[in-house]
Amino acid sequence: MLKDNNFSESLAINVLTVSDTRTSENDTSGDYLCGVIQGAGHNLSERTIVLDDIYQIRAVLSTWIANENINGILVTGGTGFSGRDSTPEAVTPLFDKCIDGFGEVFRYLSYDEIGSSTVQSRALAGVANKTTIFCLPGSTGACKLAWNHLIREQLDSSHQPCNFVGAFRSKD
Repeated sequence: MLKDNNFSESLAINVLTVSDTRTSENDTSGDYLCGVIQGAGHNLSERTIVLDDIYQIRAVLSTWIANENINGILVTGGTGFSGRDSTPEAVTPLFDKCIDGFGEVFRYLSYDEIGSSTVQSRALAGVANKTTIFCLPGSTGACKLAWNHLIREQLDSSHQPCNFVGAFRSKD
């Protein structure tokens, strides 16, 4: 059980940063996500940084998805349109189900902050082996927007009318 907040369940969540330039010293988006996960009373199980390479991304995610103790994964980076951005191509084949509304609502909310540039975001989410995966842009601002307006509530078992926590129960 979680302490000092209204959540009724603590989840095991991993963070993956996808970048050719970020390191543990300058990964501000990964730092932010780790902080809010723990601040919400969830357990940060693992944090990794990989190059923006389809097969390296899939290797890490496949291991985490296969681990029955991991409930969620937050991926930051690699969702744009530059030549090396490959997170959607790496992750989509791993999904059992896509959460189409996540990317749609993220871009809708993002429009207020970055205007029409939001169409270049390929933020997405899905479920693989009862592990919910959220793929976010690499900017800290985008990670804050996604956490505060979408992800936090969906990882709260008390959020109504629905949330993703129930999907994790059958993984036990």
